[in-house]
Amino acid sequence: MKQTVGILFFLLTSVNLFAQNISINKIAAVVGDNIILQSDIEREYANYILQGNPQNADVKCGVLQQMLTQKLLSQQAIIDSVLVTDDEVSNEVDRRMRSFVQRAGGTEKLEQFLNRSVIQYKDEIRPDVKEQLVANKMHSKITENIGITPLEVKRFFDSIPKDSLPDYPTEVEVGEVVVYPKLTKLEKEQFRDKAEALRLRVKAGEDFATLARLYSQDPGSAAEGGDLGFFDRTAMVKEFTALAFKLKPNELSPVFETDFGFHFLQVLERRGEQVKARHILIKMEAPAASLVRTKVAIDSIYQNVVDKKLPFSTAASLYSDNNDTKYNGGMLLNAEDVQSRTTFIPTDKLDPSVFFAIDTMKVGTYSRPYEFTARDGKKGYRFVYLKSKTGPHKANMDQDFPKIKEIAFQDKTQREVSNWFEKRRVSTYIKIDPEYQSCSGLKMWLPTETAQVQK
Repeated sequence: MKQTVGILFFLLTSVNLFAQNISINKIAAVVGDNIILQSDIEREYANYILQGNPQNADVKCGVLQQMLTQKLLSQQAIIDSVLVTDDEVSNEVDRRMRSFVQRAGGTEKLEQFLNRSVIQYKDEIRPDVKEQLVANKMHSKITENIGITPLEVKRFFDSIPKDSLPDYPTEVEVGEVVVYPKLTKLEKEQFRDKAEALRLRVKAGEDFATLARLYSQDPGSAAEGGDLGFFDRTAMVKEFTALAFKLKPNELSPVFETDFGFHFLQVLERRGEQVKARHILIKMEAPAASLVRTKVAIDSIYQNVVDKKLPFSTAASLYSDNNDTKYNGGMLLNAEDVQSRTTFIPTDKLDPSVFFAIDTMKVGTYSRPYEFTARDGKKGYRFVYLKSKTGPHKANMDQDFPKIKEIAFQDKTQREVSNWFEKRRVSTYIKIDPEYQSCSGLKMWLPTETAQVQK
């Protein structure tokens, strides 16, 4: 609540500044033939706040530095004919707006904060989003041919002072096979009937919002009377989207099934390629008989893996119901190092149930299948595989080559990119408003004589 009030206060203040035009459109910087307006910086700062970050005026220095970088990249992209499609831009604009709507607490609240419609705001940010995507693609082009050899990795490692080598905690590589209950048509019927009974009550004249607050099992919308706000065709699962964009305003859908359970929905309003709808969700709970069937199924998979009739990775790809791991041979990824997609996970970052399952296991073995409850409340069974385990230690080439290679690669990439920027910077006309010349991160962008004065 406090965060929402803070966002409201900031955005209303920003809107007032725009309305009063208090030096908001002065030129903050010039890069070649391009200018960066103060309003551009204020808009990006508003986006920063909308992402849930605390207010911090120093962030504007970083915003300007990012924009300077972006302008240089986009200028080079024009020379190199680096382009992005309209669909790429539209998808990114839609993704950002979904995030902003969620942060603000709904489309109406966001529009109130911005003092303009979502459609207007999307049109305003579209050119900037396009430039950002072009700059990102240009950056990728600069770095696409950068590689690193084992010799370069060793030289990088040897250059690190021994007393500066990082300490690594105990890390493991863990795989899993997860199986959730598959309910029969008869087992599903009671949940479908419950949803249908509520739908008939709405059809008979009872208030949709009241029934949603009382009975809907969607934690994200029940308190709002089932209201989902405005969304586009990419925001919901396909079964939901198909009905939402087919129905007319105020029309009630039949009961339908998704992975979340049984729903029915009502469209409230259409606005271009967005629709506003509300729904009631009835989740399916696995009866005891379905859990028994699930246990039998996973026991069979487990036995085939233990007896070496089926490789673990094959078992995961064929039978696991966890889409986050089944396409990775069943291996869990380090959620705090998504970019490198590493399978080495510190034990203190493991899900507690997985940690307790592997605590006494030997490397190369499998746990017995056990019942667990997923974060969304769904019950199922899984067994885990302990592929490797390394104790706490100082970084070394034998145990940590993949991690050191990644660090060395990032270092080489950064140096290559820095060299590219330095060449472009010295050959490009750049002017920065005095208000920002004291920003430490912008010293490198100032002409040499100006930078000397600022020291």
